[in-house]
Amino acid sequence: MDRPQRYAVTRPGPPGRHGPPEVVVVHLTGAYTAAGEPVYADEAGAFRVAIEGEEARPPYLP
Repeated sequence: MDRPQRYAVTRPGPPGRHGPPEVVVVHLTGAYTAAGEPVYADEAGAFRVAIEGEEARPPYLP
C-alpha cells in the first residue's frame, strides 16, 4: 500500500488561553515504529508522529 508522503497535523492551542490551533506539515522520515508504522516529522525533525488511520500520536520507536 502506498503511504502519503506528507500530512497536515493540527495541534491544539495552549489550554485555557483560547489560542488558535497550529497546523504542522509532516513528511515521511524512513523510520518505523516498533509496530511497523511509518514515522513522519516536521521540517526541523522536532515534531515526530506515527499516523494510524486518522490519528496522529507520538511514535514508540524501538
